[in-house]
This record gives sequence, structure tokens and C-alpha cells, in this order.
Amino acid sequence: MSPAQISMPRFYLSCLLAFTGGHMVNYAVILYLQEKVGSDLLSGIGFGLSFGSSIVFGWFAGVLCDRIAPARVIHAAQALFLLCLAGLWATDAGATSPVAGTLGSAFLGGLAWSFVGPARLAMLGQIAPPAKLKPATIVFNLQVLLGFGLAPVAIGVVRSYHGWPAVFATGMALFAASSLLLLGTRTHGSSQPRRGVAHELREGFAAVHANPLLTQLIGAAIVAYAMTGPMQILLPKLAREGLGLSELQRGAYLGLMALALIGGGVSALLLGKRLHHGAAIFAGTVVASLLFASLAAWSSPAVSAMALGAMGLLGGMVISFVIAGIQGQAPEALRGRILGIYSIISQVVPAASGVAAGVLVRSTGTASAIALAGVGLAATALLAALAMPQLRRMRA
Repeated sequence: MSPAQISMPRFYLSCLLAFTGGHMVNYAVILYLQEKVGSDLLSGIGFGLSFGSSIVFGWFAGVLCDRIAPARVIHAAQALFLLCLAGLWATDAGATSPVAGTLGSAFLGGLAWSFVGPARLAMLGQIAPPAKLKPATIVFNLQVLLGFGLAPVAIGVVRSYHGWPAVFATGMALFAASSLLLLGTRTHGSSQPRRGVAHELREGFAAVHANPLLTQLIGAAIVAYAMTGPMQILLPKLAREGLGLSELQRGAYLGLMALALIGGGVSALLLGKRLHHGAAIFAGTVVASLLFASLAAWSSPAVSAMALGAMGLLGGMVISFVIAGIQGQAPEALRGRILGIYSIISQVVPAASGVAAGVLVRSTGTASAIALAGVGLAATALLAALAMPQLRRMRA
């Protein structure tokens, strides 16, 4: 067995731990500002900072992942996550004001997200056998989705027994273990001469522009990730106010996304060769958006959970097909920059839509905000399907 093959299980486990910890940071920022400060607008801004830094730093992150060994970038990014959690812990202990401390820590988390996404995808491109890169990317995305779903469960369980300090300590332990798993994993940087960040960025954009299918996959990623922000801002409020769930029940309700998202990723892995990927991406996005809108209408926790689960199943499948398609279309020499663009989308679009959801819920209420967001996203996905002929025809 080659060193690359030996490192794959460790890499996947490292991803699962890191993405669980990262999404714990995002949820902690949202919940802390909602509950300690009592501001939906600030919670949206906090979520925006958690992901929004990527719009500034993510471009350089993509270039950096083509220049130096991606594993080194991962370790540095996860050290920033540790600083972020330490800041949240200090804020909870009263070292600074809840608003300033939480938003400052959210910025550090956003800075970390800017680098960790493209670095892990670039690392995967180096350690996975070329013939297995697409399914390996879907397996990688399973870890991302599972981490997204497990984070609220972890927060709900740990916090109900030990409070916020234990939540922050758990996140720090996850990042430390994630980095330890990558020690000794061999990755490499580019041997090409460096020509300046701006020039290398233009090379990445030129490669995307020259490939219409890659351009449309990037566009599909924007539409798909636009749902993530409203989900993370509005679902905790729906669970607490609309459904009247307890702390543990809210964690279970939000954690249902874990099973649904992993189910969607597994479906993409098992059915990938049988489904028409382009049609599945657009149909899945439209139906998932309408299911999200329907959550505004259900007062029964059981019915709401069924709709949430179906939405997660479709969302997991759509995102898996999109990222596998981008990874498969990205040229080796430009992989960091192209996947950096994808990572920026996966972080900035949820951040922007999360801020918008915070403004919307403040002006219209939780149920109306969910309905408006879901219907609007479904309409956007239909328009995108009409405007993206190459992606509509994309098969396995």
C-alpha cells in the first residue's frame, strides 16, 4: 500500500474532526449573539464574519495552496481556529464585552475558514489516485456535510451538561486532534517560478473562463450555497420559537441534518454513475428550496423534521455532485486557485445570505423569512437552469 493510500483514512478523519469543530464555531457565534445579546441582526453579522473574511483572504489562499505544501496551510489555519475558540472562551469568562469579543473571535474563525477549505481540497488532489479523484471528492464532501450536521448536536449535548466553556474546549480538542492526524502526511508545493499574486489569480480566472462547464459549475455552487446562510440563522429560531423545542430537542432537530446530509452524499456516491448530474443538481436545488419554504407552515415537530430531512438529503447530493464536478474539471497546476474560488463561494455566499436572513427575520418574523427565502431560492435555481446549458447536459 502506498503512502498516499495509507494517508487517506487519516485525512478523512482529520477532515471530519476539523469541519465539526469549524461549524461548532459558526453555530456558537450565532447562538451566543442570539441568546446573550438578544440580537438577530448581530447574529447574522457574526455569521457573516465567520465566513465573510474569505472574500478578502480567500484569493490569496488559493494562490498559496498552489505555491506551498497544502498540509502546512492546514496547520496554520487550524491554529487560527484555536485562537478563535480561546477568544470566545475569554469572552464568556467576562474578559471583554459579549459583542466585541464574539465578533472579534468570529473574524479569526473567518480568517481560518479562508485557508482551510482550499488547502484541504488541494491536499486531496495530491493524495488521491487520479482515477479515483471524483469519488474521493464525494467522500471528502461527506465529511464536510457530516461535520456541518454534527456540530449543533455536539453543542447541544456538551452545553446542556457543562455550559459554554466545555463547548469551546471541545472545539479546541477537535482541531488539535485533526492536526495531529496529518503529521507526517507528505504534500508538495509548485516548482513553477512565482509571478505575483495578481498574475497567478488571473491565470485561475482565465482557466475558469475558458471552460464553460467549469464556469457553470461555479454558478451552480453559488445558488446551492445561498440556502446555507438562512438555514443556520433561521432554523435555530424556528426550533426554539416555532416548534417550542428544548435545548436537547433543538440539538436533535438541527442534528437531523447530519443524517440527511450524509445520506445525500452517500446517494451521490452510489448513484453517481446512474444519475444525470446536471438535471439532479437543478432539480435537487429547486425541490430542497421549496421544502425549506414549507418549514414555515408546519407546527408539528415530526412533520417539520421530515421536511428538514428530505431537504438535507437533496442538498447533500447536490453539493456532492457540484464539488466533484469542479474537482474533476480543475487542471492540476491551477487546482488550488480554482478550488479557492469554490471555497470562497462556499463561505462568502452563506455569509451574505446569512446576513440577509438576519435582516429579513428582523423585519418580517421567522416564519415569513423562511417562506420568502425558500421561494426566492427556488426561483433563482429555475432561472439558473435556463441560463446554464452545458451544466444541464452534464452526465456522470
